[in-house]
Amino acid sequence: MSEEEQPRSAIDDRLLVDREHCWHAFTQMAEYEPLLVDRAEGVWLYDHQGRALLDGISSMWCNVHGHRHPKIDAAIRGQLDRVAHVTSLGMSNSTTIELTRRLVEVTPQGLDCIFYSSDGSSAVEVALKMAFQYWRQRAEPEPERSLFLAVGNAYHGDTLGSVSVGGVSRFHAMFDPLLFDVLRGPCPDTYRLPEGVRAEDACQHYLDQYEDLLNRFSGRIAALVVEPLVQGAAGLVMHPAQFLSGLRKLTREHGVLLIADEIAVGMGRTGKLWACEWEQVEPDFLCTGKGLSGGYLPVAATLTTREVWNAFLGDYAESKSFFHGHTFGGNPLGCAASLATLDLFEEEQTLQNVLRQGAYLEECLADLREHRHVGDVRCRGLVAAVELVENQHSQRGYEWSQRRGHLACQAAMERGVWLRPLGNVIVIMPPLCCTAEHIDQIVAAVKFGVSQACGD
Repeated sequence: MSEEEQPRSAIDDRLLVDREHCWHAFTQMAEYEPLLVDRAEGVWLYDHQGRALLDGISSMWCNVHGHRHPKIDAAIRGQLDRVAHVTSLGMSNSTTIELTRRLVEVTPQGLDCIFYSSDGSSAVEVALKMAFQYWRQRAEPEPERSLFLAVGNAYHGDTLGSVSVGGVSRFHAMFDPLLFDVLRGPCPDTYRLPEGVRAEDACQHYLDQYEDLLNRFSGRIAALVVEPLVQGAAGLVMHPAQFLSGLRKLTREHGVLLIADEIAVGMGRTGKLWACEWEQVEPDFLCTGKGLSGGYLPVAATLTTREVWNAFLGDYAESKSFFHGHTFGGNPLGCAASLATLDLFEEEQTLQNVLRQGAYLEECLADLREHRHVGDVRCRGLVAAVELVENQHSQRGYEWSQRRGHLACQAAMERGVWLRPLGNVIVIMPPLCCTAEHIDQIVAAVKFGVSQACGD
């Protein structure tokens, strides 16, 4: 029975339960108004009233090939006929093994070993713990390497370890007493440049500060954690060209492991399968999730090198195992969805579409730069941000409490597009299968939202 066919009382009861009992992430429940999605198809979401909304944020940045893709649906159904779940503690299954083989093939060279978890936060937590344990167990131990170096305004998830290396205080300041100390470099922002720094000098300016930290804490840093190219929850901050490769060079020189958090920017979002590929960077750890399963099931993976793997080998009595695990890590249903997702990149030439539609999206958004309350429009593949400001010249943003981004996204729904902001930043991350027609609708909705939230 569809929502339209159900009695009004049943729908009202569901809305009440959602409002009063279902606790939503990053949502003030005192102000929450239910939005129930009944079904989805391609880039479209349909709510309980039958209203169609274009999914402008890929259901939290993870839907890659569209909702209800026949190939992914079939892969999951086929796996159900075999086995739905097998633990990764002491056993495996054919589907997880096949995904492991494929990921080793399609990730940067040297990432030969994979640990599965259920979400991006956990994938980063795994990398942190592995890096810490590695320095204590390798052939020539360096136990004094216990510090992590993170990027300013980073976001790496919501577990305590990933929050520790994160830097968005608005989200996590409450938990500061629970976190471990982390070294933090500057946020390599190309919009809000440090005073006196020109755009062409920004990359070296930021790298010099990281080099200084690596020198000052020489021999004590276990790993540097970075979101390659684009910092998601910081407001889609775009890094200067060659910043990532510069970090890789510095970490090699100082013997520091590099953890690339590709949860948001991986799986084709920037126009290559992995953002690291744009600057030919081979990290020591690569964390992936979100789009790995096409946005269908909670699957995440931490890839690392044979050198790291070898540090965990030994006799049982040596207790060198990686003492960390997730009940559903490497779940066969999720792995089946992930294999189908990878297949579709080839079959549907997804990366080519990202580059084509990403360029069109940037072109369509260009005239928003002239709006007096738009400070910046920035794009990378099918990642785009429109930052609203109170004063364009000074780059002064609106007070967070004014919720300008929220108001703009609410207005966009009147034009049939679902968006979710990051403060004053309107985030645009449609499914990678979107067309020019979809881009047109998204951009029209964003422009309408900006005018409604900030005036003309």
